[in-house]
Order: sequence, then structure tokens, then C-alpha cells
Amino acid sequence: MKIQESAENYLETILILRQRIGQVRSIDIVNEMNFSKPSISYAMKQLRENGYILMDESGYITLTDKGMEIAERIYERHKVLTDYLISLGVDEDTAKGDACRIEHVISPMSFEMIKKAYLESQKKDK
Repeated sequence: MKIQESAENYLETILILRQRIGQVRSIDIVNEMNFSKPSISYAMKQLRENGYILMDESGYITLTDKGMEIAERIYERHKVLTDYLISLGVDEDTAKGDACRIEHVISPMSFEMIKKAYLESQKKDK
């Protein structure tokens, strides 16, 4: 199933926040993404209805297995692509921005080849 880029970004943000602060609430996503509370509330409702997140009675958000799979895939792409671009000489801010756009459209095959090349180059540098 194809998921929209915005949903991938929300799921990735939830994963990153969970790793950084532990429990995640909608307000944390608002602060991280600089979006309005109503926008985040609507997005969380859509993610809940589509089975990507769970929200408890206190408002804490948990990724479902389906949501976690997508979040981890996008986050891995983001990290590898960012690091790879930096290793090619791209400045960090540009690399992060470009990786954020590329991570949503790159094919699994192309990503795996870039990842393989990057990891091999890292082994040679050590």
C-alpha cells in the first residue's frame, strides 16, 4: 500500500521523538514539526484510523507494527542518504534537506545500492 509523504514524515517524527524523549504526545509533534495543533490533530486522527498509531487515554502516541515498519524504513533512508551526501562533500544542512525529499521517492533497489556503496566506502576509510 502506498502511503503519502506527509504520513511518512509524521511517522518518522514520532519515531525520532520516541527515541529522544520517550513518550510522545501530539504537542511534541507540533513543537518538532512547527505545524499548528489542528493540523497535527487531524493527521494523528488519520494515522489512528488507518492503523499506524495508537493513542491512549492520556494522549500518548505509540506506533503500531505497521507504523513502526514505515517509520524505521524512512528514518534509515534519511540517515543513510544524509551521511552519504555529506561524504560526497555536500554541506550538512543541504544534505539533510535533500535526504528528506529523496527518502520518499527513491526505489528500494536504488536505496539498497546507495546504502551498499556507502557502507563499503566507510569500511575502506577505516
